[in-house]
Amino acid sequence: MTNSNVELGRLEVPVRWGDQDAYGHLNNTVYFRFFEEARVNWLEQQGFGVRGQGESPVLIQCSATFLREINYPAILIVTTLTEAIGSTSFTLGHQILSQDQTTVHCQGTAKLVWVNRDTGKSAPLPLELRAILEKGLSSRTGS
Repeated sequence: MTNSNVELGRLEVPVRWGDQDAYGHLNNTVYFRFFEEARVNWLEQQGFGVRGQGESPVLIQCSATFLREINYPAILIVTTLTEAIGSTSFTLGHQILSQDQTTVHCQGTAKLVWVNRDTGKSAPLPLELRAILEKGLSSRTGS
């Protein structure tokens, strides 16, 4: 993931005291919850449900690179970016930034497959979603 990625969305999230681990910094599982919250928020804002009815995305892979620790209290910015688009899947990139956006604390990815919940099989990405994802990707690559 590079700094040239064009944001699809951003979400401000507070770090709660209970999000810390025994070492006094943000527990690694919370980073993934922040990614999920940003991803679900963005999908729902675009009009795509994630409630498991009809067709919806299913997470099949996620990763994170932890760059700087996060301590309580903090307000963070979680960004969502297009990384890759397939015929039935797409990969989003996420960054967790300090509120003043001077520090990148974590970078990660989430690969999702579009699934027909009735058949349990992958389905083509909706054209509207593909167009949104492509706009972010083409803006990033300068095409």
